Amino acid sequence: MTALILPDADGGTRRYTLRPATSWARPSAPLASRHAYAAAHVIPEATADNTPVAPARLDWDATLAYRHELWSYGLGVADAMDTAQRGMGLDWAATQQLIKRSGAEAASVVAAGNAATAGKSVRDLVACGAGTDQLELDSLEAGPAGIQAVLEAYREQIAVVSEAGPKVILMASRALAKVAAGPDDYLHVYSTLLREASEPVILHWLGTMFDPALAGYWGSDDVAQATETFLALILEHADKVDGVKVSLLDAAHEVALRAQLPAGVRLYTGDDFNYPELIDGDGTHHSDALLGIFAAIYPAASAAMQKYDAGKAVEARAILDSTRELGKHIFSAPTFYYKTGIAFMSWLNGKQPGFQMVGGLHSGRSVVHLARTFELADQAGLLRDPSLAAFRMSAFLRINGVGA
Repeated sequence: MTALILPDADGGTRRYTLRPATSWARPSAPLASRHAYAAAHVIPEATADNTPVAPARLDWDATLAYRHELWSYGLGVADAMDTAQRGMGLDWAATQQLIKRSGAEAASVVAAGNAATAGKSVRDLVACGAGTDQLELDSLEAGPAGIQAVLEAYREQIAVVSEAGPKVILMASRALAKVAAGPDDYLHVYSTLLREASEPVILHWLGTMFDPALAGYWGSDDVAQATETFLALILEHADKVDGVKVSLLDAAHEVALRAQLPAGVRLYTGDDFNYPELIDGDGTHHSDALLGIFAAIYPAASAAMQKYDAGKAVEARAILDSTRELGKHIFSAPTFYYKTGIAFMSWLNGKQPGFQMVGGLHSGRSVVHLARTFELADQAGLLRDPSLAAFRMSAFLRINGVGA
């Protein structure tokens, strides 16, 4: 069996022996009992200037192949989102291309009629983030002029997503957080956009652990007051809300909010710590999923959804639970660097030529942290080719001075 030397947090090293590869079956029919989107990352050109503030240059073949891999397991793709480094390296020019290309690739999957996605629409297969990150925050004016600029920025991005075919996700906006004076400004912006929407959208509430610039979103630092504003918006425009994606890492809050949503409005959990019990449900309600961790654990996530479809909820929950420690580790503080762990697993599994990220974000985690990611991925059966993963991990450690 394959073995290698891993570093410990105390400065020592130890021998680690990998487990045999786990075989995860792709679905033979579309997943039905839960709606599940994996928030996918992007893969840069290996020879690009992948440093902070450099324009993003993507390896389109590898980036789009990763989306096809997710679709082959029956999962939807949430694209141009936080996991794709929106606001952390992926500029608006590259984002537009990503949205258009993902929409076209999803259309090709729809036309192919593959077993795992048969009967699905482009909107079922891919949902894309529409935000305001083309705005320069430092130049935004306060008051009505700033609010209008936010509206126009959202409209521009919504038009790009809608024309490409995916479902629209109204992302949380740093610009709106900066210029909004209170809840009424949030309600004005979102109500305007929902009234204008031609199809139901997903509303996105991202917590400060993912983006500190979103403090006070929905007009209050008090989560209970912010939730009242959020719910009021949903209740007034329920026909234009496909669902809400909540990423506060607060399971009790999600359960309470889920029970208050109007019929037909889904709660897509964004809780990468507590997703097993939230997806499993409480016997009355369950959460659907729109998760960054699903981009790393997609074979297991698909297997769990297949078990739910087969009426084997206990087995489904056990699969999700088996990935929990990996999810908690990848999303540990500072949580906004979780994307580094997603890309690292992609590289270990041979889905990208190098361990690089746009904006230089591959430096966002320590060697010890990534070694633990490797170990937990192996224990969860998520290293698809243990020999390849061990070879790449060993090379990474040597280059970084471990065992050199």
